[in-house]
Amino acid sequence: MLIVRSFTVLLLSCIAFRLACCFSSSISSLKALPLVGHLEFEHVHHASKDFGNRYQSLPLAVLHPKSVSDIASAIRHIWMMGPHSKLTVAARGCGHSLQGQAQTRDGVVIHMESLQIQKPQVHSVGAPTPYVDVSGGELWINILHETLKYGLAPKSWTDYLHLTVGGTLSNAGISGQAFRHGPQISNVHQLEIVTGKGDILNCSERQNSDLFHGVLGGLGQFGIITRARIALEAAPTMVKWMRVLYEEFSAFARDQERLISGDSSKFDYVEGFVIINRTGLLNSWGLSFTAQDPVQASLFKSDGRTLYCLEVAKYFTLESKHVITQEVKASLSELSYMSSTLFSAEVTYEEFLDRVHVSEMKLRSKGQWEVPHPWINLLVPGSRVDDFAKGVFGNILTDTSNGPVIIYPVNKSKWDNRTSAVTPEEEIFYLVAILTSAVPGKDGVDQIVKRNQRILDFSEAAGLGLKQYLPHYTTRQEWRSHFGAKWDDFVRRKSRYDPLGMMAPGQRIFEKAVSYS
Repeated sequence: MLIVRSFTVLLLSCIAFRLACCFSSSISSLKALPLVGHLEFEHVHHASKDFGNRYQSLPLAVLHPKSVSDIASAIRHIWMMGPHSKLTVAARGCGHSLQGQAQTRDGVVIHMESLQIQKPQVHSVGAPTPYVDVSGGELWINILHETLKYGLAPKSWTDYLHLTVGGTLSNAGISGQAFRHGPQISNVHQLEIVTGKGDILNCSERQNSDLFHGVLGGLGQFGIITRARIALEAAPTMVKWMRVLYEEFSAFARDQERLISGDSSKFDYVEGFVIINRTGLLNSWGLSFTAQDPVQASLFKSDGRTLYCLEVAKYFTLESKHVITQEVKASLSELSYMSSTLFSAEVTYEEFLDRVHVSEMKLRSKGQWEVPHPWINLLVPGSRVDDFAKGVFGNILTDTSNGPVIIYPVNKSKWDNRTSAVTPEEEIFYLVAILTSAVPGKDGVDQIVKRNQRILDFSEAAGLGLKQYLPHYTTRQEWRSHFGAKWDDFVRRKSRYDPLGMMAPGQRIFEKAVSYS
């Protein structure tokens, strides 16, 4: 027994010594890379955290690239080191991942916001349809500002615009416009990718199409998006923004689905919220919206109730305001909401799209932005969303004062099934985003995580067939189940474009095979 124990200690000591030598060798070789930008080895703690504030993995280095060749050189160098190196690579935008997806322990984090090759380039003359060429590290808010100068804007958005292009395209990018235009990954013409071998490839429907479709919604597994060509459309100047309430989920969902059916939908944006046990709800709306019937609205009580808010928007120009006002009135008359709860506002298009940033500033001022965010995002089949609502809203989830619960339907026909993004099989499915934050004095992280797990367990037991959006799993079997029929293609692409398994280790889908010999 003593001999075995001594041998074990000796073996572990040898491994530890070898790893220490490997790290020293890795640092030396990385420092020798000819870069336009630079590698940081000391002040790297910021890259070990993310918006979720639950996972921390300290990288060996952070690359601040000034060119695409910087990224390609670093990745190619690590690729050439082969399986004897433990180094992995993670692309990091603004760090809005929730569960360490953009982190890598003892690897290299690429700070994508440093990749400011040039400002977004808008092309509107001589092209069949307008588009904008942007860096993978560009923020969507900056793209909005630049394209509006030309009277144009991207078609599909996320609710929060202070995210990078590469980050949202690696997932899907969903907001209230997705029912009409599809997610952001359905509105991309072309990509530039640095693969897990360090190759720089242009890809589109016609060129390197396998990589093009794989990277979109591919969770960063096949390469890093360094440039994207995004479809544009004529931008409105103003938005009529409305909220109404429902008591019954079935009526709420029925109206939501009616509003997204067909291309002739009367609204340009359709979302919704679940509101549970909120005091003074309509009074808080009055800070930004105007009640159609202020007297009745002042009498409305939301305490102790489970309510459903339909949020819609209609885009317009000042010249068309009168016509739009009549159209909106007619469209609302077809819905079955509680009439005393109609609130509306008119804001600029930019103000509407950047609306969440206002909430961010308020939370930052209260010290409630950089708290843990154990969020969960689900895609629920339309045929089972009523079962989900009955089992979860007001039962498992009994309060929404600690963060919004967003719910709205989208059309699967607007999604490209060739991408890596995973959705339920039905034509209509719902995004349910339960965005509860662990604010001091309220439920802690453990309580929220346990409640999230109860929701997942209920959904599994009920056979709802939902899928996670921004997924997080820890076992190969869970990932295989998540991807379903797409799993074999996903594994094949991984083997082809990142054969060493170096890219995006924080997703916990694949592990880099390391040889200690």
